[in-house]
Amino acid sequence: MRVDEFDFELPEELIALRPARPRDSARMLVIGPAPRHLSDEGVRDLPSHLREGDLLVFNDTRVIPARLFGIRRRGEAEAKIEVLLHKREDAGRWLAFARPAKRLKEGERVDFAEGLSAEVEKKGEGGEVLFRFSKEGPALDAAILKAGEMPLPPYIERKRGTDEADLADYQTLYAREPGAVAAPTAGLHFTPELLAAIETKGVSTVRLTLHVGAGTFLPVAAETTKAHKMHAEWGEITEAEAEAINAARERGGRIIPVGTTSLRLLESAAAPDGRVAPFRGETDIFITPGYRFRAVDMLMTNFHLPRSTLFMLVSALRGLDEMKRAYAHAVAEHYRFYSYGDACLIYRGDAA
Repeated sequence: MRVDEFDFELPEELIALRPARPRDSARMLVIGPAPRHLSDEGVRDLPSHLREGDLLVFNDTRVIPARLFGIRRRGEAEAKIEVLLHKREDAGRWLAFARPAKRLKEGERVDFAEGLSAEVEKKGEGGEVLFRFSKEGPALDAAILKAGEMPLPPYIERKRGTDEADLADYQTLYAREPGAVAAPTAGLHFTPELLAAIETKGVSTVRLTLHVGAGTFLPVAAETTKAHKMHAEWGEITEAEAEAINAARERGGRIIPVGTTSLRLLESAAAPDGRVAPFRGETDIFITPGYRFRAVDMLMTNFHLPRSTLFMLVSALRGLDEMKRAYAHAVAEHYRFYSYGDACLIYRGDAA
């Protein structure tokens, strides 16, 4: 498919710069279960769409302060370098996007705060750089924690920068496993009260891990979906988590991922019959219209940007025309878009 088929008009003022407070006071557009069904509701109405035996699947990754600012020295000349980590390669190496990457050569060193430095081991396309840091393992993690800043989406950085509130706002209530450089943002809507209401309904929950990479911020530069290459992200589904998912399916429950990251990991680990196997490794799954879903029945997610891989994914759930109609409704009703925005609950089209 052509990427421009996924374009739509989005007024800039509808892109949220702050989250709703409290978190579960955000609005929620329900798409489905019947064709062309749209319902304007709120996140607190989520339990009314759930039934006993259903399973909500959360991503428990924790965002790290992955934006670093350093200095490259070449004799007397200095250059400021901004680095956005996006994928850990091993104990001491990270793939990152550097800006301006043209000021870096292989073998050069970049000095950051807290006594941290890194050597440019390899340069790739699109500003991607492989850095070997001066520290490894927990010592490197601790240095990044002190030297780095929270990696908010670029449009927020441009509008207002990062502040103290983002340290809590851009982290889910249940974040546990450090490693993401972007939040699984559908999970930002959950509060203890909402989780309690879901439990009262007899709905189970399970937590997987997918470390969201900075590739989620990158625009699709290709002209067709076939030509676009996804950046790989690391994820894990343990044996116990896989068993819980399969048991819910066997007893007639619906599998409902919270966020596209949870959905992508489930689909990466699912067999054609929908059974989910334990998984540990990288996934670069790219879901577009025509994809046959194996493991999921519904999706709770935020509103995504035009021409993004995430809008392509939700269009696979309901069909491109129906999702364009739903998004046009959301724009007309002034829903708030993207990471700090409102939510939508999508019933899978072919399962309706």
